[in-house]
Amino acid sequence: MRVLVVEDDVKIASFVVNGLKQNGFAVDLARDGEAGLDLALEVTYDAAVLDLNLPKLDGLSLLRQLRTKKVATPVLILSARATIDDRVLGLQSGGDDYLTKPFAFSELLARVQALIRRATRANDTPTHLAVADLKLDLFSREATRAGQTLDLQPREFSLLELLLRHAGRPVTKTMILEHIWDFGFDPQTNLVDVLVHRLRGKVDRDQPVKLIHTVRGVGYVLKSAA
Repeated sequence: MRVLVVEDDVKIASFVVNGLKQNGFAVDLARDGEAGLDLALEVTYDAAVLDLNLPKLDGLSLLRQLRTKKVATPVLILSARATIDDRVLGLQSGGDDYLTKPFAFSELLARVQALIRRATRANDTPTHLAVADLKLDLFSREATRAGQTLDLQPREFSLLELLLRHAGRPVTKTMILEHIWDFGFDPQTNLVDVLVHRLRGKVDRDQPVKLIHTVRGVGYVLKSAA
């Protein structure tokens, strides 16, 4: 799942971005309101974390423009403004939740997950993915093969989710890079090959039926038959 963080404070931005990445999210960072608005209009995000005191375009103006343009991305406002009036204004401007600074990352993570969960239910988006005896629970973040739990690292889980969402269809290296890492990576890097190798070792190891296949010149595909 992909999250947009719009925050100009370097330390807070690094804290939030790194924490989300460690929990399996792909994260894009914008350090001012105009850049945040551009990304939010260009890319489909599962959620956004938005500061209010931003250069170039303040957070409330950014939020109002998103809602005017019918962008429904769930937004967690993250702000030092802590009065009841501030919270009410943020929610009335289109925010879905409000968290004041300073904050514990565990609470921010729980709120982001809750926003995504509510949006997923509202859109009837599946919360479980499966091919053959491989199953993935998106909210408990548990993966199993033949009833056995797979011990996946966050990026391995994200890759498996991507492959399952495109089951039977090839997924390119560029798609994997954009889904799991930040934009700007060289598609020729071997990051993807290394990650796929690790995931394949956990999903297909000691299994009579292999599920992850290489599509030469294209990328990879997850399917129950070669």
